[in-house]
Amino acid sequence: MTISQPLRDPLSLFRVAGKVALITGASGAFGRACGLALGAMGAKLALASGSAAELNKVAQEAQELGAETITIERRPQTLDDAQFMLETALSAFGRVDLLVIASGLNKAGFIEKQDYDEWQSVMDANVRGAWLMAKAVGAFWIDNKIHGKMLLMSSVRGRHGNYSGYTAYCTSKGATDALTRVLATEWAQYGITVNAIAPTVFRSNLTEWMWSDSEVGQATRKRSQSRIPLGRLGEVEDLVGMALYLLSPASDFCTGQIMYVDGGYTAG
Repeated sequence: MTISQPLRDPLSLFRVAGKVALITGASGAFGRACGLALGAMGAKLALASGSAAELNKVAQEAQELGAETITIERRPQTLDDAQFMLETALSAFGRVDLLVIASGLNKAGFIEKQDYDEWQSVMDANVRGAWLMAKAVGAFWIDNKIHGKMLLMSSVRGRHGNYSGYTAYCTSKGATDALTRVLATEWAQYGITVNAIAPTVFRSNLTEWMWSDSEVGQATRKRSQSRIPLGRLGEVEDLVGMALYLLSPASDFCTGQIMYVDGGYTAG
């Protein structure tokens, strides 16, 4: 019996060298981690973010790992923004193979007190921005017969509620999950895969206070850890393996999935 290439060389399933990745929210914890990991494995990076200073730091880190990079100081607030990001990446590299939508926002507030505009800003950042990027890049992939891979950033909060005033965030991540599934089913005929990573709390600039020695930080961390069977909160490095799987040939038969990287939170 012939031994197939994936069985002969399993690591070949995870090769992304030469692929071009467009990453939104590239200056955030997850976007940065994806960019550095992909760059270290030979992918070319189009890094997008609204923060030029932080974006340039990530680009420099990626370049130190040997990655070819460009930066795009833009957030996906309009379709023109999304098209600009795509066209800038195409101008630099000639193609886009991978799309990581890592930009997002959270503003906690109980519904009876939260201002509507604040709620809408979370929905715009987490849902509208993802929809706009998917529309721009997906149309390019379909027109050019590219079997692209799209990765969205969800959360366990897309499945579970929260007692901390998360009506905006939970609603937006539930919508992210639905967007992931419907795009996967619509685009499967074109050989495009669409998946999402859904972590529990992991260390980032937004959550660093939970790792502090402050009374509120310790109390919040203890309460959160009590729900996680593995007994700790996440680190951004915990997400990298799943991201590489979903962005590499290893996941060619995986689409429409919400992949929970949560220490067992959703299992209990």
